[in-house]
Amino acid sequence: MRHLVKRSFSLAGHRTSVALEPDFWTALEGMALRRNLPLARLVAEVDAARTETGMPLASSLRLLALADARKAAQGVAQSGETA
Repeated sequence: MRHLVKRSFSLAGHRTSVALEPDFWTALEGMALRRNLPLARLVAEVDAARTETGMPLASSLRLLALADARKAAQGVAQSGETA
């Protein structure tokens, strides 16, 4: 099992830390890069959106990374590509 990696961000004027597995950070960094956003901005957008659900930030980030991976996998399956 891989250890959690903690990163700190300033969200809505407050410092907060988020601990995720390295693979999730890698996925989120890739998403931010594809969207031409700094990782901190992507995290801030997720933080702002999650206030409606009350879900923890780490969980929201994991679900975002999972949704992005599923979307990518569907695109590969539809194009007929193989790994």
